[in-house]
Amino acid sequence: MTATRISQRNGRSIRREAATHIFKVGQTVRVKDGFLVVPSKLPDTYRITATLPLRGNVLQYRIRSDDERHERVATEDSLELVNLSPAGSGATLIERTFGHGHGPNDERLTS
Repeated sequence: MTATRISQRNGRSIRREAATHIFKVGQTVRVKDGFLVVPSKLPDTYRITATLPLRGNVLQYRIRSDDERHERVATEDSLELVNLSPAGSGATLIERTFGHGHGPNDERLTS
């Protein structure tokens, strides 16, 4: 994070921290409900393809869906992270944490 100094009228400067993006390039996100779009008309998920500078006070991202031929620009407050579980969407917390365990008949457990 970098800091910038902004001068005031009285000659004093204010130190302001630069904003950092929450999402990283390559992460999968979705557009939150209620952001001036009809969710059923949008693809389910998008991939972050680039981080963009502030627009007003909000950070922006370039996003792309595999279902569309174009990219979109979205603000950080309109996106939410999608957690893609490698064990599958129906996996339990224990399976997501430790993987699919083996039962008592597993060769590794018997000597």
